[in-house]
Amino acid sequence: MRKVTPVFYASLLLSLIFIAWGGAAPKNLDKVSSAAQAFLQEHFGWFYLISASIILIFAIYLAFSKYGDIKLGKDDDEPEYSRFSWFAMLFSAGMGIGLVFWGVAEPVSHLHEPPFGEGMTSEAGENALLFSFFHWGLHPWGIYALIALALAYFKFRRDVPGTISATFYPLIGSKVNGPIGWIIDTIAVFATVFGVATSLGLGAIQINGGATYLNSDIPNQFSTQFLIIIGVTILFMLSALSGIGRGIKWLSNGNIILAISLFVFFLVLGPTTFLFDSFTTTLGSYIQKLPQISFRLAPFDEGGNDWIQGWTVFYWAWWIAWSPFVGTFIARVSRGRTIREFVFGVLAVPTLFCALWFTMFGGTGISMDLFDGGGIWEAMNQGENTELALFATLDHLPLSIVATVIAIILISTFFITSADSATFVLGMQTTNGLFNPPFIVKFIWGLVQSAAAAVLLYSGGLEALQTASIVSAFPFVFVLLLMMVSLHLGLQKEFEPQTSKKKVF
Repeated sequence: MRKVTPVFYASLLLSLIFIAWGGAAPKNLDKVSSAAQAFLQEHFGWFYLISASIILIFAIYLAFSKYGDIKLGKDDDEPEYSRFSWFAMLFSAGMGIGLVFWGVAEPVSHLHEPPFGEGMTSEAGENALLFSFFHWGLHPWGIYALIALALAYFKFRRDVPGTISATFYPLIGSKVNGPIGWIIDTIAVFATVFGVATSLGLGAIQINGGATYLNSDIPNQFSTQFLIIIGVTILFMLSALSGIGRGIKWLSNGNIILAISLFVFFLVLGPTTFLFDSFTTTLGSYIQKLPQISFRLAPFDEGGNDWIQGWTVFYWAWWIAWSPFVGTFIARVSRGRTIREFVFGVLAVPTLFCALWFTMFGGTGISMDLFDGGGIWEAMNQGENTELALFATLDHLPLSIVATVIAIILISTFFITSADSATFVLGMQTTNGLFNPPFIVKFIWGLVQSAAAAVLLYSGGLEALQTASIVSAFPFVFVLLLMMVSLHLGLQKEFEPQTSKKKVF
């Protein structure tokens, strides 16, 4: 444990206090965190929306600016991974469990309870896919791109430690090695623990839902989800032993193959023409309306504002809470790529894949409920059992049992890769950026994030998971905005005369 920094002990203590609080007084934790969530959503929803859009604009600006040709590494560095493996790893780390969990559930929820207008109409169906594209499109990947760019640039090109605080050298200089830097990294680690715990909780809920759908004797309750968390924790710790080049890479490639298989299943056996028409129409609407919906709040419509706070603000907070983890991981596997290639790769490819995914999954669910009386919403018990949406949809298609088994395996492997990647990132951030953190450090963080997921499920289920994301993400928004300024200052030095490039970072 000699290699750990004060950040390890501070963030571990905070996490353990939270876990102990949830274990000893789950109702009190739920009450306090829900109050904090309500306050942040009501008073700072605008701040989340504006911040996410500013970050996205900045990432796009970098790709088209004079900085686009700068390599994330030395000038002669080449990418370590093929593009396929690179896309697979960043996709698996970035959104895997959430896509499977919300792929049908979110669009069907929007169809029945739209942000505006009447539910179960053609307009509601169009907006259901539009807002799904929006929530899983350019904005989240812009947030990931910023933090990954900053980490990769400063680590690989400027030879500083691979920590969040190290990206602040242009702003605060050597102070990153003191208490200010420790505070920055502790905020990042705390946000990561509960951002990842949210996804792990979603994974446990949906694995449980799928198992219950296959066998009604398996109870859909916390005790089952707790056993699932224990089982998957053992699996991802075994994966962590093999390292990033083997375990995570192999599992990520396998994830993509399974995801594409399930994707093709919906495309071929679902309402194919309707899906292609929906994708084309919604993609056009997304491009056309992106500026408007990026800043859309509803101060004159209480119901509409509640919808935005419950969906868009939650998602922006979730992506921000995930960004230290995903950003660090993407940076780790992106050495040797130019800023332009990186931004286009991280923004365009995953956004397009997410749009296609929601069209195939959500479009099928919408078609069944809107035109065929499919009863997906009823199977979800009007949105209370969100995890059943995917399995209820599969039940209406041929080979449903086979597809359900594939879906459960996919969720499980996404669970493993997300948790595996997170142990690496948390270990890296608490050992001053070590690329190969000690296994004992990764083991401790693996137990902590699994315990956090279990406590959140125990204290309030899905709502508690959403609350944790919103609350833990808030302080990290300020870190991201300042990181954007620091990265720009660092890039400006690339074009200064060689004699003026003092090695301050």
